Amino acid sequence: MYTVNLTIAPVFNDDCTEIIDLILPIQQIEFNVPITIEAQPDLLDIEANYHHRGGNFWGAKIDGELVGTIALINTGHNACALRKMFVKKDFRGKGYGVAQKLLETLLAYCKEHNITDVYLGTVDMLKAAHRFYEKNNFNNIPVTDLPSYFPRMMADNKFYHLHLGI
Repeated sequence: MYTVNLTIAPVFNDDCTEIIDLILPIQQIEFNVPITIEAQPDLLDIEANYHHRGGNFWGAKIDGELVGTIALINTGHNACALRKMFVKKDFRGKGYGVAQKLLETLLAYCKEHNITDVYLGTVDMLKAAHRFYEKNNFNNIPVTDLPSYFPRMMADNKFYHLHLGI
């Protein structure tokens, strides 16, 4: 682990531009996912789409620079959808531990709010993300095993579930 000044805290609407500037290049340039900001209006109003619905949206900063995000949509039913997990390329891996700390923050929130089931969707090309989720005890599930209340994104074609023993 590198010694860095990593902080993870909730982010709000005044952080939208910085969040979009982190996420869009990762989606469009690095991974060639044909998605636009118009297809992700939740990023333009984080408070209404995450915070005001019993969820949260966190940003990871190193020395004041936003290097990662993770979000939680509270779907009710003691369940949530994990969304918007992105880490800037230069800050990925065990050296910084950004992704792991973001996930731990989300899971601690789940435990505090009696959320026992975490679902997420991703795309099949993100192999490193699949390994990360599987290492953290998420189980790959068929789309038919998703609950009806899971807010599915059109691009997603690989799904995971984690049951928390709270």
